[in-house]
Amino acid sequence: MTVRLRPHHLLCLLTYVGKGYTPGFVANYDRIAKRLSSGEDVLVVDGPDDICAALLCEPEPHCFRDSVRVRDAQAAADIGDLLEMRLSAGARIDLHPGVLARMRKAFAEGQSRKACRGCEWYDLCSGIANDGYGTVRVRATIETTCL
Repeated sequence: MTVRLRPHHLLCLLTYVGKGYTPGFVANYDRIAKRLSSGEDVLVVDGPDDICAALLCEPEPHCFRDSVRVRDAQAAADIGDLLEMRLSAGARIDLHPGVLARMRKAFAEGQSRKACRGCEWYDLCSGIANDGYGTVRVRATIETTCL
């Protein structure tokens, strides 16, 4: 299967530790984190994604705000540069250990954080990155092949 993510959620997943907007949001994100950790790939989408799904029933979900679209554009540019690809709707990403490591290193060094400016989770995510990502819930599994 495939996890549908908007570009700025590619940054959010790097530091996700089980905190979020509502209990339903956290439960949904935990399921997504397990899927990503088990090796499901990512399909980049424009607009609300699998993570947003838990918030779409709110009267005015922030997932549709212009500020969120700006975050997506900034994240797409930074992550696209880092991964040397055009990151737009329809792109697929395999979050294998090497890709996650590169993304987390760039995040910790501030190279891919333009989209994070003004985010209410900025300090939490910074602390998680500064502590070496030890408590994150998205972990890449290493596939081994026996010969």
